[in-house]
Amino acid sequence: MRLIILGPPGAGKGTQAGRIAEHYAIPAISTGDIFRSNIKNETELGKQVKEILASGGYVSDEITNAIVEDRLAQEDAAGGFLLDGYPRTPAQVEALDGMLQRQGASLDKVLELVVDDEMVIARLLKRAEVEGREDDTEEVIRERMALYHRETEPLASEYAERGLLVQVDGAGEVDEIGRRIIDALDD
Repeated sequence: MRLIILGPPGAGKGTQAGRIAEHYAIPAISTGDIFRSNIKNETELGKQVKEILASGGYVSDEITNAIVEDRLAQEDAAGGFLLDGYPRTPAQVEALDGMLQRQGASLDKVLELVVDDEMVIARLLKRAEVEGREDDTEEVIRERMALYHRETEPLASEYAERGLLVQVDGAGEVDEIGRRIIDALDD
């Protein structure tokens, strides 16, 4: 199964990605996790990414595409994967299409977690408090939400036109949302 999970920051993509990946025995590939690991290890990429994220921006398509292509070429992703945090722009959709075409593969479904903006902002502020995440101030969160609505949200329409989009309500208890997701993907 080759999947993408879409939704605004704080929609619960990371929480659900692990569960979905386990259910389908595929790796969950999170660009955010890859970036945070590089920041923590103070790599050259990590330094670039830290500066971009601190201002509420997105990492460039060029950097992100290269990281994703490298990750999809690894053996554990050969039979399927779940992409979390990628693609975020039309250019990344095009790049992913090319990567999959070169592998002779295609996406099975694109899951969109639908969550109200104010609920997402509240979740992210709570997460920032609990996890001490410096990139989750209210100002930065609102900028990331605006960027999501401008650049990433339109991807749902693109995938709907391709007949791949599955929308699931992302509000409620984690287990309940997880059941809705698996039911929708297995449908």
